[in-house]
Amino acid sequence: MSDRYKQPLVKDYEREPVPLDQRKGWGRLSLVWLGGIIALSATALGGALGSGLSLSEAIIASLIGCFLLAILSALCSVVGAKTGLSTSLVSMFALGRFGSYAVSIIIAIALFGWFGVQLDLFGTTLHNVIKDEFSLSVHPKILVVIGGVLMTSTAFIGYKAIEKLSIISVPLLGILLVASLIKVINERSLTEVLDTPIKGDPLTIGLSISLIIGSLATGAIIGPDISRYARSTKDAVISSFVGFFGGFSVVLIIAAILAKATAEVDIVAIMLGLGWGTSAMLILILAQWTTNDNNLYSSALGFSVVFKKVPKYILTITAGVIGTLMAVAGIYDSFIPFLVFLSALIPPIGGIYVGSFLLNSNKFNYENLSNVANVNLIGIIIWLIASLVAFFTTPSPNGFGLLSLTGASGFDAFLVAFVLQLIASSIQKNKENKENNGKTQRRILG
Repeated sequence: MSDRYKQPLVKDYEREPVPLDQRKGWGRLSLVWLGGIIALSATALGGALGSGLSLSEAIIASLIGCFLLAILSALCSVVGAKTGLSTSLVSMFALGRFGSYAVSIIIAIALFGWFGVQLDLFGTTLHNVIKDEFSLSVHPKILVVIGGVLMTSTAFIGYKAIEKLSIISVPLLGILLVASLIKVINERSLTEVLDTPIKGDPLTIGLSISLIIGSLATGAIIGPDISRYARSTKDAVISSFVGFFGGFSVVLIIAAILAKATAEVDIVAIMLGLGWGTSAMLILILAQWTTNDNNLYSSALGFSVVFKKVPKYILTITAGVIGTLMAVAGIYDSFIPFLVFLSALIPPIGGIYVGSFLLNSNKFNYENLSNVANVNLIGIIIWLIASLVAFFTTPSPNGFGLLSLTGASGFDAFLVAFVLQLIASSIQKNKENKENNGKTQRRILG
């Protein structure tokens, strides 16, 4: 039997490169991306677009926003595919050892925090489904615990389990959304849907694009956590575009059409109104599962860089238990502003490691990790500057709202960090080339 089939169930290469014989093609990677991206929150965003924009405007905003997200994800994912390393390890080359620890902790806390928020949504949704379909009242907190156990179990195993679950959930959700679209179009002509007036608070295309980018900017930045399993950079790029541009935009557009055709924004209410019943609700809940275990998975990858002697599966269980208990305690109403604050610190990290990699890719090698400096002061300064930009461009109360660049604060921070890092890396590279040329000349003259 080949080594590929002898790997332990929970072997996930969290502190080393993923071996080449464990790498995947773009098809399987795309399913993982789709499973992580498509959830109740995505359909809710699409419904909001349909409620606040004309259908043509919603389609334009979806395509532009998702295309920019795909580019962001592709840039970050190329680094993961080339190195085979997680986001936390990749950041070590650009920010130094201690800088990477800070990155790991911020990513880990932010993601297992969002795990709890999504878990609370999971419990509430399942509670409503059981009550409406079976006239039973199961306390949401009990369902939160059940959901926490299920989601922790797949994150505990790692990429292998996430991939298998995505293979099941993504096609089912795709069928459900397409079937729903066909059903509403049969009941109402496309012309009627197109002419449906805006029913919710009006949105602009620019604001809608920023909402789309902001909803998944963090997921794009931590792309190496998934793309480290890519067989090639081509597979990483294609899967990013299939997930973010193909999958996410289609879900947003279908949800917008459904919202206009049914005058409902809540996807659960839409599905029940279409008469799909329990099966549709189970598919939606499964989609939420495949998204939320990704949060916990990347959180554990971040913690594993800091707590090197603790196995990743123990870190996953610990984070899952803490996230579940916090969801049960219901503290996320006050915790969400803190999570928004942490999430603003993550996009600059992508700009820094992508900018550094483009000019110094030869340094991004696993063997060089033992030689990295404890602190890369230039990288840390760029991180602080770009993070401040994120806060300046984030509207109050979560930010200062002092200026506006692209309209998406996370994208602003990425671009600022990327440009500054390109400049810094270019200067550093020219300096090293001059020093090497000087040494060469001295050897020749000597």
